[in-house]
Amino acid sequence: MRTGIIAGVLFILAHFAMLIGVTTPEKFYFDEVHYVPAARQMLEPVMREPMLNPMHPPLAKQFIALSIHTFGDGPLGWRYPGVLFGSLAIVAVYLCGLALFAAQGPAIAASLLAFFNQMLFVQSRIAMLDIFALTFSLFAIVAFMHGFRRERPHLWFALAGIGFGLAAGCKWSGLFMLAVCIVIVAVIRLMQSWRTQFVDARPDDWYRPDLWPDFRWWHFVACFVLIPAAVYLATFIPLYGLSVANILEAQRRIFSDNTTTAIAGHTYMSSWPSWPFLVRPVWYLFDKVGDDRIAAVVFLGNPLILWPALIALLICLRDWIVTRRVDAFLILAFYFGSYLAWALLPRTLGFIYYYLPAATIASLALVYALKRGSTPAWLLWAYVGIGFVGFSAMLPISAAFIGTSMATFSRLMIFQNWI
Repeated sequence: MRTGIIAGVLFILAHFAMLIGVTTPEKFYFDEVHYVPAARQMLEPVMREPMLNPMHPPLAKQFIALSIHTFGDGPLGWRYPGVLFGSLAIVAVYLCGLALFAAQGPAIAASLLAFFNQMLFVQSRIAMLDIFALTFSLFAIVAFMHGFRRERPHLWFALAGIGFGLAAGCKWSGLFMLAVCIVIVAVIRLMQSWRTQFVDARPDDWYRPDLWPDFRWWHFVACFVLIPAAVYLATFIPLYGLSVANILEAQRRIFSDNTTTAIAGHTYMSSWPSWPFLVRPVWYLFDKVGDDRIAAVVFLGNPLILWPALIALLICLRDWIVTRRVDAFLILAFYFGSYLAWALLPRTLGFIYYYLPAATIASLALVYALKRGSTPAWLLWAYVGIGFVGFSAMLPISAAFIGTSMATFSRLMIFQNWI
């Protein structure tokens, strides 16, 4: 009951905060020019050709289309689904915190840090696909984390498979987290087949030879292959019906578009090694609205949260190696799985908003580092307060309805490459 109440309060607060001023600007900005027209096309009585934005799966665009049908073809209709799913993402981070730390305080702190890191807030207020894939992935991770420590994880792993299938139905990057779970389970099963044991085995080890005694290979295939695939393919039925040929052709087009090396450059493109250091932000919007007033939306990230998170990840790495902590292991697996997967893709065109899932998981690393050992509880909440200060300072360049002056803009752009 307490968990449900806290989750509900977090959702309402996040929903209210993200909804304020979401209709500004009243025009498309950044990649809304791709996704909103594609969503509009889905509302037509007969789908015309060519299909718009065929390089991504349809589920997120279907949510945008439903919102346009409900709220009208305007800024609220375009962006409300992002607000809804961004608020749910905050709840999912809270549930991840509960699964890892088994305590309400650290779980709430993790959700607040995820909100204050600025990335999730900005991405929830624009009609793009990333927030949908992130939210489904986070709920799938919640299910996997709950199942990880149980003797019979079958139901939890099946729920994770559903979540990952829905995430992939929004954007193929949702497959990264699924791949992490597959690798985790495969490595544990391989070590068990080798009869590996730790000499000083402890209950909180990330690996135990008696883990999941009744979880067979067919359960693995069902939970992490068949269920995600079935859920993913089902998202194409509203567009293509039961035409297997058309659904397979859609997969070919998505694969071709997402694995082809991009040659054309972009003003705000950046490479994956630079993302954790916030080297190159993406300016979603920069409009002059007065003599000395601008409306700006920058996807950058809160340096007061995301830079210290790198130290927290090193602490997790140390604890995983030295003490074999399961919570440190899971944080590291999902952070690096969602981040380093981009290094494996042949595309040269990358943006810092691809770092959003890893940055969100990083809030769990911060909580882990601030609650370990004999660290006083007030230190964690003091740091949450620091994160809020950084978030507040960045609001003029995070929410277009606030607006800012060129002088404030110049102060916030600390480094030349941020401009």
